[in-house]
Amino acid sequence: MNITSVIARSVATKQSLIMDKHYYIYIMANNTNTVTYTGVTNDLKRRVYEHKEKLVEGFTKRYNICKLVFYEICEDIESAIMREKQIKSGSRKNKVELVNGMNKEWRDLYGEL
Repeated sequence: MNITSVIARSVATKQSLIMDKHYYIYIMANNTNTVTYTGVTNDLKRRVYEHKEKLVEGFTKRYNICKLVFYEICEDIESAIMREKQIKSGSRKNKVELVNGMNKEWRDLYGEL
């Protein structure tokens, strides 16, 4: 294998990794499902772990947000951020309907990631 083919393979691998990048819009709730939090991340498992373990100062720590109850996958960050803003600006009723559509029991989905 010559250097040109090694470089070409490396570039193709990097492009494939970039193409396979996913972004997640998620909703988390407290244990009684009375408080929700909507966020966006490129690593859902890591981000939910940070919330669960109270590693992040702020809203989720203050209100004991500890269950992943909903998520969607986007292919690009711009779409993910737009969707997050759309969900955040919606009513609680809309968020409840979103969660119920995916997870009627509001169980913690973290173990399924």
